[in-house]
Amino acid sequence: MEMPASTVDSVKHAAFDESKAYVPQEEKGQTFFDDGREIELLHFVYSHPSIDEIRGSPENVLKAIDEYGRTKKYLMNVGADKGKIVADLVAEVKPQVMVELGGYIGYSALLFGNAVRKAGGQRYFSLERNPEFGAVIASLADLAGLSDIVKVVIGSSADSIKRLHSQRTLEHIDLMFLDHYKPAYTSDLKLCEHLNLVAPGTVLAADNVIKPGNPPYLEYVRSSVEKKRQAASADMPNGMNIKSEFGRNADMYQEREGEEKINTELKGNPSLVYESKLVNSYEPTGEPDGVEITRCTGVAE
Repeated sequence: MEMPASTVDSVKHAAFDESKAYVPQEEKGQTFFDDGREIELLHFVYSHPSIDEIRGSPENVLKAIDEYGRTKKYLMNVGADKGKIVADLVAEVKPQVMVELGGYIGYSALLFGNAVRKAGGQRYFSLERNPEFGAVIASLADLAGLSDIVKVVIGSSADSIKRLHSQRTLEHIDLMFLDHYKPAYTSDLKLCEHLNLVAPGTVLAADNVIKPGNPPYLEYVRSSVEKKRQAASADMPNGMNIKSEFGRNADMYQEREGEEKINTELKGNPSLVYESKLVNSYEPTGEPDGVEITRCTGVAE
C-alpha cells in the first residue's frame, strides 16, 4: 500500500529580505482588494518615470508592481519568494500548457508566463473571475510583451475550465497554479481530474496553504488512493463548512465578488497517484506561507 504523501518532509526556504517587504495587509475585517487599488496600480505603472524601460520587459513590469506594493498599498500577489519556487518549477517541468486559477492583477501571469516562454511552452491560461482584474492582467501582459503567451479567460474557474475543455482549447494541463477562491481548490482539481485534464505527468502548485491555509485541499492531495477511493465510494457529497474552514477571507471574497458555487458532488479520479510536498516560503509582506507542490505520478489499478 502506498503511503500518504503527507509523510513527505516539508522543504525550508531562505530567510526573507525585509527590504523588499510589501506594506502590511489591512487589519482583519478591512478590505484589502477590489477597492480601486488595482486600477490605481495601472496608473502607477503607466506613469512610471521608467516606462520606456518597462515596456516589453516582464521583469521590469514586475519590479514596478513590487514598487507599488512596497510604497503604496498591499497587493495580494504571490510575490517574489513564492514566485521563484513556481518559476523554478516551470523551468524544470517545461510545460507546453500552464493554467492558473486566479490571476488577480497579473503578477503570476507575467512571472510564470515569461518562464513558460523561456522554457519553450506555448500557452499560459490565466483564469480570473473578476472582469476588471482580467482587464488589468491583459493590459500588463501586453505592456510586458507577453500577449503571445498569456491568454486571459474571464469567468468562474469551474465554468471556464469546462468551456475551454468543451471547445478543445484545453485538452491537457502540464502545470497548474492554484491561487483563487480557497474553497474551490479541491473541487476544481477534481473537475480537472474528471475531464482528464490532470493525468500522470501533471504538476500542481497551490499557493496560500499556510496563510490563510487550505486543510481540505492538503488532505486530498496528500491522501492515498485507498483513502480517496473509500471517500468516493461512500457516495456522499464532500461537504465543507466554508465559514469554519476558511473564515473571514472567504466571507470577504463573497462580499466583493458574489457567491461562488462549489460543486461538492464531484468525485474526480481517486485512482490518480500523487506525491506532494510543502515548500515553506513567505508572503510578499514577509509573513510565513508555503506552496504545496504535487506531482501526478501514475494511475493505480
